Amino acid sequence: MSNYEIVSQVIKERRSIFPASYIKKEIPVEVINQILETANYAPTHKLTQPWRFTVIRKAGLAKLGKELGRLYKNLVSPQNFLQKKYDSFAEKTAQADCIIAINMAVSGKIPEWEELAAVSCAVQNMAITAESLKVGTYWSSPPLIHDLGEFLGLAENEKCIGLFYMGYHNEKPWAPNRSSIEEKVKWMEE
Repeated sequence: MSNYEIVSQVIKERRSIFPASYIKKEIPVEVINQILETANYAPTHKLTQPWRFTVIRKAGLAKLGKELGRLYKNLVSPQNFLQKKYDSFAEKTAQADCIIAINMAVSGKIPEWEELAAVSCAVQNMAITAESLKVGTYWSSPPLIHDLGEFLGLAENEKCIGLFYMGYHNEKPWAPNRSSIEEKVKWMEE
């Protein structure tokens, strides 16, 4: 197989695998490091390299679940509070073997959206690498992430933009739900 065929196949097989599908099997630290290493090769304007990650494992998962529940309880009005939603934070974090907080350092050198684009590319590299290693992933962006800075020990110029859930799974591949690329491309040749 050519490099193109391998990369194309992995990209096309990548799917969001949700925590409920994860099995109890530890992801070795070496595998987590392989996934993170490829993030470092994302495109980055002016080489700001804005991606920052906090790896949460083992007892840290329960701490994160508890913190998300605390934030939810404190930030949602009593009439909008749902016990099921509150309980889901601890449940989802317990289902994952590893959660990587996706953080962004804002340099001030370039527009913030360009920093966000670079971090998004870094996460795509992680998702593709994880797929190639048969690790399921899911990028979650609940509104509570904006309040995780203190919990994650982020610097003043850093912000959390998502949680990258990871776990081994037994899901069978399924066909993607994508319309044809031809519907999304215009060609200008004259």
